[in-house]
Amino acid sequence: MKKRRVVIALGGNAIQQGKDATANAQMRAVEMTADALAGLIAEGIEVIITHGNGPQVGNLMLQQAASDSEATPAMPLDVCGAMTQGMIGYWFENALTKALRKHGLERSVAPLVTRAEVDPNDSAFSHPTKPIGPFYSEQEAIRLERETGFLFKEDAGRGYRRVVPSPFPIAICEHAVIRDLIDNGHVVIASGGGGIPVIDTPDGYVGVEAVIDKDFAAAKLAELVEADMLLILTAVDHVYVHFGTPDQTALEETTKQQLETYIAEGQFAPGSMLPKVRAALQFAETGEGRLAVITSLDQVNEAVRGRIGTRVRMAATLKQ
Repeated sequence: MKKRRVVIALGGNAIQQGKDATANAQMRAVEMTADALAGLIAEGIEVIITHGNGPQVGNLMLQQAASDSEATPAMPLDVCGAMTQGMIGYWFENALTKALRKHGLERSVAPLVTRAEVDPNDSAFSHPTKPIGPFYSEQEAIRLERETGFLFKEDAGRGYRRVVPSPFPIAICEHAVIRDLIDNGHVVIASGGGGIPVIDTPDGYVGVEAVIDKDFAAAKLAELVEADMLLILTAVDHVYVHFGTPDQTALEETTKQQLETYIAEGQFAPGSMLPKVRAALQFAETGEGRLAVITSLDQVNEAVRGRIGTRVRMAATLKQ
């Protein structure tokens, strides 16, 4: 019997919770996440984990800028993306091994530094929108813009964050390797932070300074490894329309047509829920039977069983 294959997309803010950005605090958060996911693996579900790195790469860029000198030059954004991808992958590797042992399982966990190909002519390079790093007040953001030359924008009512280009991933370079690992029973952590953005040249891939949205990268990866489900985990149990008003309504089973209407109405915040909704649509459209679910980490097991979360399918497969 064919096993279910699920790509799980975790936000970087789920790894760095609050203002405590220490390694120990982030490792504790990763361990809590791993405990929630280990149950799925113990049930025989093939799991590929992707994760964001917005807070981590933003913090690392600030550290790089603060220590920049001729002796210790600051690393570019794509290199910082690779560094944080390795760091978070290492944390998950340890945490998942520990969590799986609680279930009596000895499984190989493989974090893979992953590249994502982007189009060099993507309009995102001239219109930075991807928030990275910590939140600041408006006054702090103005000061940092003046001191660093970085661009800061307000992020969904939560404060100001640095924004960088976020081109669309057109391919996941290591998808064949990821698929081989999954086919052979390994747990894979891949496309961290959306993957390292690269462009294809006659001489090979070259990194570019950008951060890819991890949900779009997860949708592309899920398509390429022929996953049955894309599970996008966020801070709420459902996607809502009229969010934060007396008319707030949770979306449960929905379709492309319904969501596109809500997108046109401006129901979803561009810096938070909108990319998740678009990524869910992107995956659901790749074939009948493919399901995207948006929910919270706390509900991951119930979501896989179809009991909670916003479920996005092609119209032809929508449950009646």
